[in-house]
Amino acid sequence: MKFPSSVLAIALAAVIAGQVQAGVSAQEAAKLGTSLTGVGAEMAGNADGSIPPYKGGLTTPPASFKAGDSMRPDPFADEKPLLVIDGKNVDQYKGQLTATTAELARRYPSYRIDVYPTHRTVALPAAVLENSRKNATDARSLNGGLAIDNVLPGVPFPIPQSGSEAMWNHLLRYLGTNISSKYDSWNVDAAGVPTLSTTALAFMNYPIYENMARPVAGNDIFYQMKLYYTGPARRAGEAIMLKDSADPLAQPRKAWQYLPGQRRVKLAPDLAYDTPNPGTAGTNTYDDTFVFMGALDRYDWKLVGKQELIVPYNTYRLTYADQAKALTTANHIAPDYVRWEKHRVWVVEATLKPGARHIYHKRRFYLDEDSWIALASDQYDASGKLYRGAFTFLSQSYDKQTPDTTPFMIYDLVGGNYNINGIVGPYGGIKYIETLSKVQWAPDALAGAGIR
Repeated sequence: MKFPSSVLAIALAAVIAGQVQAGVSAQEAAKLGTSLTGVGAEMAGNADGSIPPYKGGLTTPPASFKAGDSMRPDPFADEKPLLVIDGKNVDQYKGQLTATTAELARRYPSYRIDVYPTHRTVALPAAVLENSRKNATDARSLNGGLAIDNVLPGVPFPIPQSGSEAMWNHLLRYLGTNISSKYDSWNVDAAGVPTLSTTALAFMNYPIYENMARPVAGNDIFYQMKLYYTGPARRAGEAIMLKDSADPLAQPRKAWQYLPGQRRVKLAPDLAYDTPNPGTAGTNTYDDTFVFMGALDRYDWKLVGKQELIVPYNTYRLTYADQAKALTTANHIAPDYVRWEKHRVWVVEATLKPGARHIYHKRRFYLDEDSWIALASDQYDASGKLYRGAFTFLSQSYDKQTPDTTPFMIYDLVGGNYNINGIVGPYGGIKYIETLSKVQWAPDALAGAGIR
């Protein structure tokens, strides 16, 4: 894939010398809030005007929104596509598409990409922006980029110097502090038959955002999640809990599982890396969650540069769809529900380290410049063949100054099946809740809430 030289000049991957990488200079950091947003995105639009300037994001709900509601109406519902890409014209636009998107268009005549006007809707709290500006000069990456230090809650490296720094921006992205949603996960096999994989109640917490003045320490949990499965019947009563720290080498992911048949909570250290996720019939791995969620240590990370890319964005119609089955057409999700827009993304390439184990030999991630959310990925096997591709569906919770990434999905291009996870529309959408107690985040709490 060819990148414009003007874009590459913004920030190419730097080789990390030694074990500690310091922040950028004060002169470089001064761009934040002037030519760059507080999190490092370009303020200006692109050359042809298809990407507009950033003007603060979407903070005013549409008139149809009811205050306090967790179902958010589409503010762009009346817009029509500017362009439709399918198998007939995909080669004309392949430089603006992920490899997975282009392959789906070539493979399936029913697949199409409806490209709408671009809206830079992401808006973040002032405290997140201020901390991100401070992080630009003060934050450090440790152990060759595998851990972080002296980071205030916010984007650690708004002007990244390496691929690992960009990925830490994704891992610590602001999605609110406490989120709760009931959701479905659906598998669609190669024959086009949809099957309910799981129904679950999810709680997600970013503890670092509970105190914006406290720097993140290496042993701090920056993300924790617990799931209570309520369906289908074979999985009802199961529960899992995950906790990720800012230094995953010193404190690896902690995971626990509750199985009603055993009636006890047990450690589950395998819920990481490339362990197949049973809730997706093995279609994705645990670190495929939200396109990527996990430790960085098995890969070498390269910051390739910036690219203008057509990606799912402002996907209110999909995120808040009230009929899950309507999304699950044969071979791919229903094109009518997916809104695509052109946005600038950071491109990060991960190559498996010699001697390390993972089913993906090479991975390419596409990070939204306005939010640092990983919008998509292309994943390759050891032979260099495109194996899987993932997407997340970004919408702005305009009443909360918070972006959301619900649902997310992955295509298995070898097996011909796919999974879409986090369908919340049938259950009332996305809820932002008060902080749960420490007792509720204790592993033993899994047993108390299980359905037997």
